Amino acid sequence: MINIFEVNETNKMIEQEKLDVRTITLGISLLDCGDSDLNSLNHNIYDKITRLAKDLVSTGKEIELEYGIPIVNKRISVTPVALIAGKACTSPDDFVSIARTLDRAAQDMGVNFIGGYSAIVSKGMTHTDENLIRSIPKALSTTERVCSSVNIGSTKTGINMDAVKLMGQIVKETAEATKENNSLGCAKLVVFCNAPDDNPFMAGAFHGVSEADAVINVGVSGPGVVKHALEGVRGEDFEVLCETVKKTAFKVTRVGQLVAQAASVRLGIPFGIVDLSLAPTPSVGDSVAEILEEMGLESVGAPGTTAALALLNDQVKKGGVMASSFVGGLSGAFIPVSEDQGMIDAVNRGSLTIEKLEAMTCVCSVGLDMIAIPGNTPASTISGIIADEAAIGMINQKTTAVRLIPVVGKDVGDTVEFGGLLGYAPVQPVNKFSCSDFINRGGRIPAPIHSFRN
Repeated sequence: MINIFEVNETNKMIEQEKLDVRTITLGISLLDCGDSDLNSLNHNIYDKITRLAKDLVSTGKEIELEYGIPIVNKRISVTPVALIAGKACTSPDDFVSIARTLDRAAQDMGVNFIGGYSAIVSKGMTHTDENLIRSIPKALSTTERVCSSVNIGSTKTGINMDAVKLMGQIVKETAEATKENNSLGCAKLVVFCNAPDDNPFMAGAFHGVSEADAVINVGVSGPGVVKHALEGVRGEDFEVLCETVKKTAFKVTRVGQLVAQAASVRLGIPFGIVDLSLAPTPSVGDSVAEILEEMGLESVGAPGTTAALALLNDQVKKGGVMASSFVGGLSGAFIPVSEDQGMIDAVNRGSLTIEKLEAMTCVCSVGLDMIAIPGNTPASTISGIIADEAAIGMINQKTTAVRLIPVVGKDVGDTVEFGGLLGYAPVQPVNKFSCSDFINRGGRIPAPIHSFRN
């Protein structure tokens, strides 16, 4: 049982080291909202979201005041829309109307993002899936709060290369559709391999079909807390380093467990999971990169970076899993460029490249995240990068993702402002050699041999 003493123990972390609960995410199943009439479908979706989420924001604020724990975001995730709209949506424009319904529901509930404008196409695409995917540029350019994700591969099914090719085109079209706002639509679009059903973090959150009708998932974050703890063990050996990260992750996760349980009781909705991820922000002192540099790297991207990140990711999991009844989501360390001041600095000083970031994704929670690239990058190159990340996820039986932003009108050396928690990013160079013949082959890359476990 969590007690108030444990909360008081974290006061210093909250006040001085930027500990917060990054999100309370209410997952809502829309499987019972299906209808062959588009107007009825939109009505059902809006009605269920607003009925279940009406007290989400106010409850989050009550918990903040009672325990003194900052809860940065209150968000909603829903069943992947492609799974519930097949009868009513016969064109991409039909799907856009659902995106606008989701946006209106999110606005009326006072949440900043709603996830689940999604399709699961890891083995093949239905006509409905393709219509949703082709609607994404318009959907994200005509809404403010909707987030979209597409799962294009898994360890069990392989990689759907037709979907990979299409997503390269969709990322480009989304960038063009939102070019007046620095191609910001791409910041709300994630391409996954092995996407989890219970991820509370945007832009990749959706409510999986294996979930209950509604659940509360919580994402905690404390990069500044971990860095501060490591400052006290400078020069110590790796055993001390690992124990320090593990113990700190335990304390951080207990805060998430407390908030999740409190929200569950007050909303009358089951507690799902706590996501242990260290999620940075652009604020100084809230950086995963600075943790790695505190371990002894001159700059993130230097030799040893991947090993340091592997250590951090593993110890966060080991510490956090003992602190919560249920752990899920992504749970590890995030390395988004635009959302981490230390990563931005490393890119600017030339120590961190996209190729090094790709190597780091082999051992961290996600993938190539919030990276600005030149606006004239070909769609096939984006598809190639997506395929590379998906291969890492498929072979290593882990989640990987790509959130690239080809900023229209920008080139290497420019800096792009996204605002808020999305931060800003220097435009990074991509490999200029073509992979179009590879991408254009079509079909599927088969699942790896170690996927057959029956």
